[in-house]
Amino acid sequence: MPNRTKSEPARFAREGGSVLACIGHGADGARVVASASRLAKLAGATWHAVLVETPRTRRMKEPVRLAALEQLRQAASQGAVTSVLEGDDPATVIAAYARRHACATAVLARGRASLPPWAQPVGRRLAQLVPEIDIVEVAGAAQGAQAPREPGPGTPVGPPAPPRRYLAALAASLGTALVALPLLPLLDVANVAMLFLLCVVLVAIRLGRGPAIAATLTGFCALVLAVPRRAYDVSEFKYAVTFGVMLAVGWITARLTAGLREQAEAAIAREAHTRSLYEFARALSVALQLEQVFEITCRFVERTFDAQSRILLPGEDGRLAAPPAPVLNVLDMAAAQWAFEHAEPAGAGTATLPSNGFIYLPLLAPMRTRGVLAIRVARKRTLLVPEQRALLDAFAALAAIALERVHYVDVAQEAEVSMEGERLRNSLLSALSHDLRTPLTGLVGLSESLTLSRPALASSQMELACALRDEARRMSTLVSNLLDMARIQSGGIKLRQEWQSVEEAVGAALRVCRWQLGGRMVATRLAPGLPLVRFDATLVERVLCNLLENAAKYTPLDAAIEIGARLEDGMLVLSVCDDGPGLPAGREDALFEKFVRGQQESPIAGVGLGLAICRAIVDAHGGRMRAFNRPAGGACFELGLPLGEPPALPVPDAEEVHQQ
Repeated sequence: MPNRTKSEPARFAREGGSVLACIGHGADGARVVASASRLAKLAGATWHAVLVETPRTRRMKEPVRLAALEQLRQAASQGAVTSVLEGDDPATVIAAYARRHACATAVLARGRASLPPWAQPVGRRLAQLVPEIDIVEVAGAAQGAQAPREPGPGTPVGPPAPPRRYLAALAASLGTALVALPLLPLLDVANVAMLFLLCVVLVAIRLGRGPAIAATLTGFCALVLAVPRRAYDVSEFKYAVTFGVMLAVGWITARLTAGLREQAEAAIAREAHTRSLYEFARALSVALQLEQVFEITCRFVERTFDAQSRILLPGEDGRLAAPPAPVLNVLDMAAAQWAFEHAEPAGAGTATLPSNGFIYLPLLAPMRTRGVLAIRVARKRTLLVPEQRALLDAFAALAAIALERVHYVDVAQEAEVSMEGERLRNSLLSALSHDLRTPLTGLVGLSESLTLSRPALASSQMELACALRDEARRMSTLVSNLLDMARIQSGGIKLRQEWQSVEEAVGAALRVCRWQLGGRMVATRLAPGLPLVRFDATLVERVLCNLLENAAKYTPLDAAIEIGARLEDGMLVLSVCDDGPGLPAGREDALFEKFVRGQQESPIAGVGLGLAICRAIVDAHGGRMRAFNRPAGGACFELGLPLGEPPALPVPDAEEVHQQ
């Protein structure tokens, strides 16, 4: 293999090729994953991790297969695209995957020297099948390490067949001998050997590879022992060839038939898993309530895995709520909480609390962890089978997505109800405002005319007329606020922005609100040289009027009100402050919501719309607004308007100046 240099990762990144980690069933999977992850990070490229399942690896012990599957999960947690591939030849399957995903580099464990002479390492075969790919071999684990090793092609793997299978195979072979050997005087030896081959095929289909090989040897020995009883010359070479061919054909037939049987069983298992996933996903797709998701998940887990299950959901404090039935004790809930907080499985079949009777799978949804699926299986060995564990993880993922979908369905329904209520309220306010505005306007005009009538009214009558005028004005202002809020909520507000002086807007607001201020002293502190600002004069005047009216409502008659203007952070900041009782602590920002007041029960008239209108108008101008209490006492409201770049004033030429 060529040596790698420091410039190799950069070349991989330029070519856009990804890194492929080939995980085996030996002790070197962790090294392969670590090396591929490090190489992908150096190159800034994506990387894949694959595990090839063959008929031989499916016969391995479950802990060995589960260890390989765990390495695949570790690769997924580090950002790899993982996949479990099926096939008889690992090199061919990996080569097809590498071509399909444009992999430029393959990382795999170094081939062992213990392979048979006719078998090539996977790395060498992969280089022959995909010459354009770079092969990076990772050194294996230390020889003294006690780790499971991947057996060679000729090494028997997996748990041995039960003794009763071998006894059944011997009985079948001896039964065939009892039927076939009496026929030797009538039939040729080759014809009798065919009967033994038929027995071998049937044994391989029913009992597996090992019993089939035992049946082959038994039939061979029976023929060898039975044929010499005939009167023939044992030196005849044809019988020796017949016996040898029978042994070889029986051996090969047993292996091929057993392999086909294992592939058929694996295909049936995959079909059953696919059907379970399909039915589970179809059942969850129509679930619209949490109870339906719980019932469907528990029913499918019980039917597929013969297990009890519970879904635990977190409360508002982030703690999982115990199920109604006393299935989980305190320690079980603690383990489930750990799995929820760390987003990792715990319990039986995992590295965390493996002695626990339950396995706790976090329900990882795209947005956040939705809960924990607690499962108690009848046999813990079920959790050690990689296919079963992968199916269980798929069930948990589907349940998590269903829970998140149901959550957002509830959110959407609440939002729709809220929108409909808001639309109805705005329509009602708009209708009432239009119906009340005309008579209120006439009432204000009549009350003002009454106060200005000649000859003048008596003092008691004048007092009543002024009170009538003030109440009519307040009612007219309230209706205007309702109408403005309805227009803002419906998107009917349109700005007529022009470059104007802030001083004019402040003066206009003071003139309009003079009757509301009463005898309060108003001071203006406007910084000299303020630039022109682009805003809607009518709306900004309305904002200042609402703030002045609000200050007049909540301050005594001898209070002082101050209007200020200054430049700050690219904005023109206007402030309206008073020396009254101030704002409720902690509710400064909430006062800008609709129908929210400082004191819900107050003798002061109002419905809590003035500040909401102010913020809506300022936001429409692209500004900001806030409220706070002054250190010396009193409340202060500030609104900021963006400065912008005012247009340049035209400069008169010399002739125009001379004419002037």
